[in-house]
Amino acid sequence: MITIAIDAMGGDHGSEPIIDGVVEALEISKFTPILVGAKAEILLHLPLYYHDKIQIIEANDVITMSDSSTDALKRKDSSIYKAVELVRDKIADAVVSAGHSGATMTLATLRIGRLPHISKPALATLMPSTAKTKTLVLDVGAVVECKAQNLYEFAIMGEMYAKNVMGIDKPRVGLLANGEEDSKGNDLTKETFGMLKKFDWFIGNVEGRDIFNGHVDVVVCDGFTGNILLKTSEGVAEAIFTLMKQYMRKSLPAQLGAMLMKKRVFANLKKQIDPHEYGGAPLLGINGCAIIGHGNSNAKAIKNAILQAIAYSNSNINSSIEALLTETK
Repeated sequence: MITIAIDAMGGDHGSEPIIDGVVEALEISKFTPILVGAKAEILLHLPLYYHDKIQIIEANDVITMSDSSTDALKRKDSSIYKAVELVRDKIADAVVSAGHSGATMTLATLRIGRLPHISKPALATLMPSTAKTKTLVLDVGAVVECKAQNLYEFAIMGEMYAKNVMGIDKPRVGLLANGEEDSKGNDLTKETFGMLKKFDWFIGNVEGRDIFNGHVDVVVCDGFTGNILLKTSEGVAEAIFTLMKQYMRKSLPAQLGAMLMKKRVFANLKKQIDPHEYGGAPLLGINGCAIIGHGNSNAKAIKNAILQAIAYSNSNINSSIEALLTETK
């Protein structure tokens, strides 16, 4: 049975939504959870039924969002440090945290370690798409300054994740650029293009709009560009819903139409763009599994992050990445 270490203290809203998410995940899937944090607080929110069914590891320190990510290596009594150590020591298969993302990435990279042929890990996230499957984008913040070799590895990791975890038989991988033509892009993307064109799954350069129109399954970019893309997309989605509400308040016919569409249209649309539906972002390229959630994660987000960690751990993605990198090195 898969064992998941959960940082019970890292989120913006305390341990309660994290614990609720663990309980919800247990109702859907069989796994062994290990909650890491202040035991007294965890037991306060954990239903009595689970008190003797869930292991708790005491951690008296919490790394907050205002702390430096480099301090995480020194604070060995923090909840995220101890949770990551469980994966490093092979006690747990994966770690899930909604805490300080920089600290989690630092600890996962340096304590769990990278896969042998990976120079730097990448943070991946799912974006809404008009296609049946969502679009995987990486990197969205782990590596701000990238070399072509990094993007090359990101492409391979993304293709393998789409195939092994998302269940896409023949993923289409594109390189984010300022135009679809082979000649477009900056020096970084042009060099990367030359390295990737030998793969039959590489479809060439793609533009930002292609992330959402179903033309590509995996989009590769540097972490600086990817993080701006992610935050911009979240802001646009939020603005659209706000504008829709404002216009509906001004028009009675619009309000009546909205009532008719509320369940079938708006509910499905909100589900499609709700980041809580994805749970968290996997850190690809480490010798294990780390799912990094947003600080404001609710119970649904934690549940989905755990389910994502289980799917990742049950796949052979890491061995597949290593096999292809070894073959093409």
